Amino acid sequence: MADPRSELLEALAGEVGVAPLSDAEVDALLDLASIAAHGTGDRTSAPLTTFLAGIAAAGGDRLGSVARLRERTAELTADS
Repeated sequence: MADPRSELLEALAGEVGVAPLSDAEVDALLDLASIAAHGTGDRTSAPLTTFLAGIAAAGGDRLGSVARLRERTAELTADS
C-alpha cells in the first residue's frame, strides 16, 4: 500500500519543479515545526516557520537551511 503523504509530497514537488523531499528533510522539517509550535505555544507558528524554511532552502542547501532555522528557532523560543 502506498503512503499517501509521500505520494502527495512527491506530486507537489513535481508541480513546483524540485526534487522530492528526502527522509532527512522530512524529519528536519517536522522537527522544526514541532519546536516552533511548542516553543511559542501557538501551533500556527509551525506552518509559518516551515514556509520561511522553504524560502531559505530555495537557495540550494535545503537540509542546511532547515537545520539553521531549527537551531535559531530553538534559541528564540528557549525561554517561552
